[in-house]
Amino acid sequence: MAYVSNRKAKRTTYRICSTALLMALNIAMSSFGVPVPGGHFYMNDIIICTAAILLDPLAAFMVGGVGAFLGDLFFYPTPMFVSLVTHGLQAIVISLFSHYVMKKHRVLSSGIGVTIGAVIMIVGYSLGRAFLYSTPEYAIMKLPYQILQAVVGAVVGMFLCWKCKLVYVFDRKIIQKN
Repeated sequence: MAYVSNRKAKRTTYRICSTALLMALNIAMSSFGVPVPGGHFYMNDIIICTAAILLDPLAAFMVGGVGAFLGDLFFYPTPMFVSLVTHGLQAIVISLFSHYVMKKHRVLSSGIGVTIGAVIMIVGYSLGRAFLYSTPEYAIMKLPYQILQAVVGAVVGMFLCWKCKLVYVFDRKIIQKN
């Protein structure tokens, strides 16, 4: 009985450490961006999509929403609550699709999830920018970069998880009950 408890504690430790590592990566990727007209282009969507495919919805929210919130808090605090809600919802939706919808077709289900997550990110940030900066023109000016950021995050996240087989490594090491 102690051996079973020990295995469960080890899996829990792996999950907590994986969530913390991915959250730290999200914060780090939030710290620098490529300058574009009206702001910056950030690559943290790659981490958010990857984490959401790998992790359960709560852990995905922690990485996506809380990680983006902390990254903004440390480096550019104006949109931090927009990031919390938008990236948090994006991560939850991707995780729900990746783990609970069409379990026999996980790649397709993850693809649908990251597509819906990309739409959530684009709409959420566009509305958030229009509200924060009181000008829809600013949100429209950033729209092409938001779309690019969402597409890059979705494509690279899917590539890392499925083509590079990160999902299988993660499942074997962390989820496996043997």
